[in-house]
Amino acid sequence: MSQTANYASFGSGVLIAKVGGNAVPFGALQDVQLEIAGKNEELYGQYQAPLAVARAQIKYSAKAKTGYVSGPLYSQLFFGVTPSVGTVHLAYQEADTVPAVSTYTVTVANATHFVTDFGVSYAATGVAFQEVAAGPTVGQYSVNASTGVYTFAAADASAAVLISYTYSDATNGSTIVVPNSLQGVQPTFSVILQRSYNGTGERFLLNSCISSKLSLPTQMAKFAISEMDFDAFAPNGGSPITIYTDV
Repeated sequence: MSQTANYASFGSGVLIAKVGGNAVPFGALQDVQLEIAGKNEELYGQYQAPLAVARAQIKYSAKAKTGYVSGPLYSQLFFGVTPSVGTVHLAYQEADTVPAVSTYTVTVANATHFVTDFGVSYAATGVAFQEVAAGPTVGQYSVNASTGVYTFAAADASAAVLISYTYSDATNGSTIVVPNSLQGVQPTFSVILQRSYNGTGERFLLNSCISSKLSLPTQMAKFAISEMDFDAFAPNGGSPITIYTDV
């Protein structure tokens, strides 16, 4: 045992989850709030002060804020589904020009992997085009989803346009299709949290956890800080938490 009488904690610490034999570290960890909250019940008589106090329940909960996210955080910790290989990218406002002559078609850069159209606008004004099934007139377009070819009206010849669409990547990334599961179906995982300073500290092992919230913000001119909340419990009469200290 260390001879240190007490110790401090500095920084955001280290947080690692484990589920199904796979470790999922929380990267660029900003802060963790582990809360152990008891609920007390009081026995009162005719006087103002309670005659007895007993703790009825203890709730173990945590909030972790992280600068990095990953596919396993979504698929393994929150949703409990197996991802497939491959992903879908968004091409946002790809700059193109409607040809000056017939057939007034534009083939987007990623046409061979085209998935879904997400709109067209005039580059000069930002005014949106209207999608139609066929035969576009001025301010309209049609798109062939199997070829990634956009067709415009003769009246829009030579117009500079901005096209947004998605396209597939079969070899990189992952795809997580979230099912509409029955209530009570969710993944269970364990986590270990370390708080320390100058080589001394403590570790908290939460043996069985279920996530309750996943917050995925964006913010102008700042890195996004995501948050995952989770609760610990004691299945089959086991221990909800084990605490290791250096004192």
